[in-house]
Amino acid sequence: MARVALLVAAAVLAFLIAAPVTEVEAKRWTVGDNKFWNPNINYTVWAQDKHFYLDDWLYFVYERNQFNVIEVNETNYLSCNSNNPIANWTRGAGRDLVHLNETRHYYLISGNGGGCYGGMKLAVLVEKPPPPPPPASPNKNSASTVSAFAHQFVVPVAVFAAVWTMWDAVPRLW
Repeated sequence: MARVALLVAAAVLAFLIAAPVTEVEAKRWTVGDNKFWNPNINYTVWAQDKHFYLDDWLYFVYERNQFNVIEVNETNYLSCNSNNPIANWTRGAGRDLVHLNETRHYYLISGNGGGCYGGMKLAVLVEKPPPPPPPASPNKNSASTVSAFAHQFVVPVAVFAAVWTMWDAVPRLW
């Protein structure tokens, strides 16, 4: 029974080593970078060269007794009106996270202390992550074929053989 479990574990390990993994990681954006969420900063300029993707986060750092983070619609964003917010992301510590969990426009302002009128407003468009790059086209060069073969077959088999040998040697140690 133990050998069957080892065989299954080795097969899973071999698959994990051989299978290509493509992973898209969510990004946490510190709004304003090292200037944080403060008046007299142009957040439109800050955001213009960035791509915000689904499941990214916006991290707001600010003076908790003076400002806040309010999500509003586009009309209220343009007029700096914090009445009837979509969401109040303020949690009281001046360190607030906004999870970008929908592909849409987000309009965020500071409704306290005239912050919005001082430039504390941010509009971002959240997009779907880009598709992973296409796999490399097969090269007719035999060296690359051997390398691909080694990566997808020889390495997992070698790992399996090493695990099998070690497992087989364990009972002899007792």
